[in-house]
Amino acid sequence: MSNAPALRRLLVVDPCDDCYRLLPGLRAIGWDVDSCTLENAGDRTCDVGLLRLQPFHFEHPEAVKELIRRSGTEWIAVLNQDVLRLQNVGDFVCEWFFDFHTLPFDVSRVQVTLGRAFGMARLRGQGTVHVDQPEHELLGDSKPIRELRKLLSKLAPTESPVLIRGESGTGKELVARTLHRLSQRHNKPFIAINCGAIPEHLIQSELFGHEKGAFTGAHQRKVGRIEAANGGTLFLDEIGDLPLELQANLLRFLQEKHIERVGGSQLIPVDVRVLAATHVDLEAAIEKKRFREDLYYRLNVLQVVTVPLRERHGDLVTLANHFAHSYSHETGRRPRSFSEDALIAMGKHDWPGNVRELANRVRRGLVLAEGRQIEARDLGLISQHMIAAPMGTLEEYKARAERQALCDVLNRHSDNLSVAAKVLGVSRPTFYRLLHKHQIR
Repeated sequence: MSNAPALRRLLVVDPCDDCYRLLPGLRAIGWDVDSCTLENAGDRTCDVGLLRLQPFHFEHPEAVKELIRRSGTEWIAVLNQDVLRLQNVGDFVCEWFFDFHTLPFDVSRVQVTLGRAFGMARLRGQGTVHVDQPEHELLGDSKPIRELRKLLSKLAPTESPVLIRGESGTGKELVARTLHRLSQRHNKPFIAINCGAIPEHLIQSELFGHEKGAFTGAHQRKVGRIEAANGGTLFLDEIGDLPLELQANLLRFLQEKHIERVGGSQLIPVDVRVLAATHVDLEAAIEKKRFREDLYYRLNVLQVVTVPLRERHGDLVTLANHFAHSYSHETGRRPRSFSEDALIAMGKHDWPGNVRELANRVRRGLVLAEGRQIEARDLGLISQHMIAAPMGTLEEYKARAERQALCDVLNRHSDNLSVAAKVLGVSRPTFYRLLHKHQIR
């Protein structure tokens, strides 16, 4: 087995004469060096980047930001004293670069900085999961999310209505969009309406449309959401909030497959697949006469139940890193990894708002983070150092610690259970027995 050191790839972007003179010495100590212009840098891969910053880079800073975002590694800025004195250069360099060097080079310091950047890039790579799927994908590799994807692939080709149930923030609309995307109607409209977000006096018009002059303010004909979805999919979110009168109208449409606009008498045939979602107990609502039982059975032909984030063991870090990468564009900051303390705090949190809450906390963390990593306090979570453990018997302490150890290692190594077992120092059969004991996965 070879004990040769790992190849260290250095990319020098827009190099100057000083940079070129530096390169032979770096090659001599084991760096594999390549150079190119900023325009071509996106096509190159590297472990560490060296970028000669000049005034024109600050005229179009998005090109530099995009390179650093996409490369997923550590970058060192090279600049002369004149550039360093330009307005806001200090803030820009501190935000986007691992370190900087002024010309002329201090060769020994450059070598040390490159070594530190290489080590940091490796750590960043271990903790970061780059997710290439588009926004409409259901991300994660936990058993519940794998089973959900499998179920949706079976339900999508059918024409039957689907009732999607689950807690707020668990991705019910994402499930609906996935069903539409995988269906025969994927080239037709997907129309979503939140039944709880529209004033009651406007819902009838929003759903069914209206004719000109149907009521005060109806200055022209309006096509409703149901008619707009013709040929495609209609998604009724928070169906439990639909007023009883509208429930009757919706039931009539589901039975007869046509609508009448408000103020009109013409029957308009509409062909849609109806998907509905709710986070409330519809059976209890039926008991209280707040939801029509006949409509319930019309909508609940097929059923999907989304899983709360606290039960998706192993998906938390994948999702958090995905949001950190996505929102870095929105916030104008570079993607950041999460500190060990932040990962532990996320693992301890119960996530009552589920994936939506996670997305919001990560967005907040990116904005507030002052260091190179997002800390627990940036996420609005309590640091482990501030948590007082509850009292209990020794066996209870052992059980809590055992379960937490399993959850922590799964958050890091859900894709390789053999590695997870080795990290905990147990055999793979013992690891599976512990997962079963604590009802994980």
